[in-house]
Amino acid sequence: MQREDFFERVWDLVAQIPPGKVATYGQLAAMLGHPRHARLAGAALRYAPDTLPCHRVVSADGSCALHWPQQQALLAREGVAFLPNGKVDLPRYRWEG
Repeated sequence: MQREDFFERVWDLVAQIPPGKVATYGQLAAMLGHPRHARLAGAALRYAPDTLPCHRVVSADGSCALHWPQQQALLAREGVAFLPNGKVDLPRYRWEG
């Protein structure tokens, strides 16, 4: 697996996540046939084009990125609700791609 190819495939998937839905890093990696590469999927998003809806990708427990306080506001604007602990309600908003 070429890292650049994996990154581009992650970006293609992220572009397909509709407003109001989220995916996890591990989910993206699994969809690409590499279920143990969740961290690499996260790395791909660090280098993603600004036009991608990267805010729609969260941690496996529904947490938003610690270094990106605007992520929760962007998701809320799309209608994504959060649990009392501040995490996305994954059973309700997970993208099934």
